[in-house]
Amino acid sequence: MSWHGAAKSEMTKKGVSDEERAGLFDPSFMANLTPALPTLEKKGIKLAVNAGASDTEKLAKVVVNAVKDAALNLKVAWIEGDDVMQAVDKLLANGEKFENICFGGELKDWGFEPVAAQCYLGGAGIAEAFKQGADIIICGRVSDAAPTLGASMWWHGWDREKDFDQIAGSLIAGHLIECSSYVCGGYYSGFKKLFDGCENLGFPIAEIQADGKFYMEKEPGTGGEMSIGTCSSQLLYEIQGPQYFGSDVVAVLEGIKMTQIDKDKVLVEGVKGKPPPTTTRVGITAKGGYQAEFHYLLCGIDLEQKAEWTERQIRKSMGPENEKKLSLLKFSLNGYSPEDPWNQDVSTVDLRIFVQTKDRSLVVKDGIDVPGFNRWCLENFLQSCPGATIENDIRQSAGKEFFEYWAALLPQSEVKHKINVMWTNEQIDVPVANAVQTYTERQWSYETNNPAPLEKFGPTTRGPMGWTVLGRSGDKASDCNVGFFVRNDDEYEWLCSFLTIDKIKQLLGPEYNGKAVERFEIPGIRAVHFLLKDHLDRSYNASSTYDGLGKNVCEYLRAKYIEIPNKFLRRGRV
Repeated sequence: MSWHGAAKSEMTKKGVSDEERAGLFDPSFMANLTPALPTLEKKGIKLAVNAGASDTEKLAKVVVNAVKDAALNLKVAWIEGDDVMQAVDKLLANGEKFENICFGGELKDWGFEPVAAQCYLGGAGIAEAFKQGADIIICGRVSDAAPTLGASMWWHGWDREKDFDQIAGSLIAGHLIECSSYVCGGYYSGFKKLFDGCENLGFPIAEIQADGKFYMEKEPGTGGEMSIGTCSSQLLYEIQGPQYFGSDVVAVLEGIKMTQIDKDKVLVEGVKGKPPPTTTRVGITAKGGYQAEFHYLLCGIDLEQKAEWTERQIRKSMGPENEKKLSLLKFSLNGYSPEDPWNQDVSTVDLRIFVQTKDRSLVVKDGIDVPGFNRWCLENFLQSCPGATIENDIRQSAGKEFFEYWAALLPQSEVKHKINVMWTNEQIDVPVANAVQTYTERQWSYETNNPAPLEKFGPTTRGPMGWTVLGRSGDKASDCNVGFFVRNDDEYEWLCSFLTIDKIKQLLGPEYNGKAVERFEIPGIRAVHFLLKDHLDRSYNASSTYDGLGKNVCEYLRAKYIEIPNKFLRRGRV
């Protein structure tokens, strides 16, 4: 989204017309949609999709042409309102702070010039477009769950001013299916039992009832599974606390329950809804400068000393004046050589040198000149330490543009949410719900009530937490969430007592950044959830880490050694 938004801004400044430029929407969408169009018409299937990115109207026109080429009678609508750059500029001029919801601070002090701003739209526009008769609805930056929510609101005729429990249920159904095969066993920490058929895990199906309860199923004849475990894993992905905020409703997660009804069929219930918030989330993009990286491959023993040797040489070549021009310089030794390594590759680790700068000349040179950063790293190769080589593809050392991202809240009243009905050329406004309310407390955090003494669970064996505990993690801008769950009730009592905020900080070790950690519990799926504030170094676009999306934080923590009750281990490792 950041790349598309910035590219559109740049092209607009250069005077490139909509007709002249390539469409800034999902490039793979039409290859998937076009073969399906006859089936959509034949079976009366409705489609709502958030593939429009920064060019929703343009994609909608492409879809209309594809429908005409196939001689079909499918009606197309598109949703607008997510591009809020003008609203952000206006509010900034009027003194709006746009405080960053991850790490604080005001937008005016960011140090970067915003070039694009997109907010999350809800599903109300989708519901109304279906009501108007649309068969295909093209959206841009609606929330990932909004197509499911909007379709459910339309189908069941829910009142957006009062049917909050029902709407909240559909919001969570959308959350579970929004990432495709994830909920069918993708990224599932219990993956070892799913190898048979892992080449095609299949897609999920959410069957949403009029009362907001829903069933989770999956494509027959595919691998993977639909289970309480896979659903719990996906539920815990990318949430930020006990309240799940959408533009149409706030879903409260603490009371959620899951029941395995049949093979590959799970009933999800217990989601409670509250009125929608007065605000919606907005992501503001700016050009951050240029970044580059260089990789030395070090092998064998004495790796820390070899890394220090290389770092000292590169810093000397760089010089203090050039180093001052870098907004980020990071040397990281990643991996280790085991004792008595069984082959050379496993004894080889990555020394990554990563830089960011606003000075393009330090990492990008036109013509035949060698960029400064590349030269600083490469010229030391012939005086390097033993067991050092360079990666044979050094194109990453040529600087590429990167984007900074600012996550804040925008009043929904400032969003011009509209439906464009393409078969009548009519435009319909989607007003903000009258029921919106201000949430002064967006989340709450707590330790468990009446924790049990850990000795209650008997003798223990030291080993990876993941022998017994499953989990999932993800990102929301620079915040990282991580949730853990277990298979049995006594394990859950132990998990709640053991996994405190202080324990998570301890397990994170040097990865803990000293900032806030929030905690809550979901007893119905035996889960404990944590939010690690500002853990991901400015979010994916600007991150200097391997794990810019936060997906691997959970597996890092599951690999940490703890004392695990033996009676749990006798049940079998995850």
